[in-house]
Amino acid sequence: MFPLRSVVRTVPILKRGIATSAPKLGGGAWAYRVAPQAPSKVTVLKAEAVGTVMWWWVLYHLFTEPEHITGEFPYPDPAKWTDAELGIPPDDED
Repeated sequence: MFPLRSVVRTVPILKRGIATSAPKLGGGAWAYRVAPQAPSKVTVLKAEAVGTVMWWWVLYHLFTEPEHITGEFPYPDPAKWTDAELGIPPDDED
């Protein structure tokens, strides 16, 4: 019977670990427990500008065109509803 250790040493696929594997398909740098590099100040300012424009666009259109949220139909007048439509039983005349 072969010792397991000698089999592992002879089969290359079993010998290679995750840490020694080469990145595939542009995997890039691999960091374990290392903080990523901080973005540059220009990148942060660009992201803030894009976020500001996006929120301005959303809130402007929410306030000026609320039909996108509430729907495009006339709001019903509750004063015109009958007691039967509201589920109110008729008054008993004694």
